[in-house]
Amino acid sequence: MPAHATFTLPSARLDETRRINLYLPPQYARYATARFDVLYMPDGGLAEDFPHLATTIDALIAAGQMRPVILVGIENTERRRDMTGPTTVASDRLVAPRVGGSAAFRGFIAEELMAWIDARYRTTGERGIIGESLAGFFVVETFLLQPGLFDVSIALSPSLWWNGGALVDGAAPQLDAWPQRPVQLYLAWADETNIGPPSERLSGLLQRHAPPQLRWQAVPRPDLTHATIYRALAPQVLRALYPPAAAAAAP
Repeated sequence: MPAHATFTLPSARLDETRRINLYLPPQYARYATARFDVLYMPDGGLAEDFPHLATTIDALIAAGQMRPVILVGIENTERRRDMTGPTTVASDRLVAPRVGGSAAFRGFIAEELMAWIDARYRTTGERGIIGESLAGFFVVETFLLQPGLFDVSIALSPSLWWNGGALVDGAAPQLDAWPQRPVQLYLAWADETNIGPPSERLSGLLQRHAPPQLRWQAVPRPDLTHATIYRALAPQVLRALYPPAAAAAAP
């Protein structure tokens, strides 16, 4: 795993202290005035997905296949609390002692963590988020409920079955009222019978309701599984959504 820093951040929104892992690209120290986009990731602990994603990003940057970004990993405390919205489905409420806390978690990111990062590091103001499974659900929920928060949203096999698929069922009005801001969404799902159908429904809604300023992809990947999709797709998705500056400027 590449060099990284770890710090703790007390959160008034969550009433707890959160551990944050941070990767800076080599160019951060090399170019003293350069600014960098920031990619946020739930499931960002050292025993979670941070090591493999930081390693992937570091290798892509070194190969000239991705522009340098800052990676901010948020370590979990109560994952199923933070990644889920409210639910009326009784079986959903049995998955953890507390669920439905995504609004507070989103508030922590938007009001506390982003401000902390921007105050201490040279950032461009362009922000992305990546997540898989319940973290992918959080990415889609944030994309729909707070569309201005991230410029790039990457949701891999998102658990859109949560609350009987209500997030997808209510997506059309939110897409119709989309703010005048260009953003990107990448959605992909593996061979999951509970995730595939709501993801297909969301893809259909995007086809009918996505505004011109929203660039999106919805990609079924039945060749992959819930356990393999993150590591399999992250390199190609990051290359596509964070191309090197020269490639991004090419016609």
